[in-house]
Amino acid sequence: MKRVEVNGITLEVHIEGSGPLCVLVHGWPELWWSWRHQIGALVTAGYRVAVPNVRGYGQSGAPDEVADYRMSELSADIVGLVDALGEEQAILIGHDWGAPIVWSTALLHPDRVRAVIGMSVPHVGRGGPIPPTELYRALHPNRFFYILHFQTPDVPEAEFEGDVRDSLSKVYFMNSGDSTPEVRRAMRERKTGYLDGIEAPATLPNWLTESDLDRYAEAYTQSGFRGGINRYRNMDRDWAELAHFDTAQIEQPALFVAGEHDSVLRYAPGIDLLAMMDPFFTDLRGKVIVPGAGHWVQQERPDDVNRAILQFLKGVA
Repeated sequence: MKRVEVNGITLEVHIEGSGPLCVLVHGWPELWWSWRHQIGALVTAGYRVAVPNVRGYGQSGAPDEVADYRMSELSADIVGLVDALGEEQAILIGHDWGAPIVWSTALLHPDRVRAVIGMSVPHVGRGGPIPPTELYRALHPNRFFYILHFQTPDVPEAEFEGDVRDSLSKVYFMNSGDSTPEVRRAMRERKTGYLDGIEAPATLPNWLTESDLDRYAEAYTQSGFRGGINRYRNMDRDWAELAHFDTAQIEQPALFVAGEHDSVLRYAPGIDLLAMMDPFFTDLRGKVIVPGAGHWVQQERPDDVNRAILQFLKGVA
């Protein structure tokens, strides 16, 4: 791990290999470690890989202001990292919140992005004619929806930080392909907290070892959850600030990857988010849906994901 100064903060970054630069961007509640299965595959294939802990995570800088986690700042962090590594361009790969970060960086800084892969979160422009929180209230009337829950200061942080390891084990299991219909139903039922009604798994799914969970838990015990959750508190701000990209198209070669059971694809009942992607790209080369996988697709099915990444990169790098 190296400490790299970018955009006024310090990022903790795992850097390995040589060749064209790939930057891998994680989501919530994750770390650079979420890409552990992709790093070696990319290095072996001849790429230089940089995997940061996003601002607010791990030992990376964690500004106090909510607005410091808006999309323009996170995109500037990625470009700053590319600059710090002495490169003109990079291939960007992002998962969960990392996907909107790399999609947005491709739009905000198009000359710095050679190609882009987003996982789990489709790019559909601004997502609607009204701010996201208003949209989610309309789509989920009288139902708990975690993004709305996250808008309240301090409450979700206190919930997750009460027992960090237990909280993470529940989040990872409930959103994975190993979850059960009962757990998925509990996620949808009206409640007051994200974890209400969710039991920790008796044994961890085979893609998540006790050592992996320890690593995540140690990092979040030190950092807390505020930085990551502050990203959700900027969704309406981003909707307003990036209005000029409402109908903009990503012109770089692009790929989308998600798990078959990823709940993100079902955020908007009755709306096909995968189909909505098409108008926002000029060179979308595929939508890979990995059978049996849930939200943590690159951890749950690393061989399938690595195969999709490397096949795509053969045509662009």
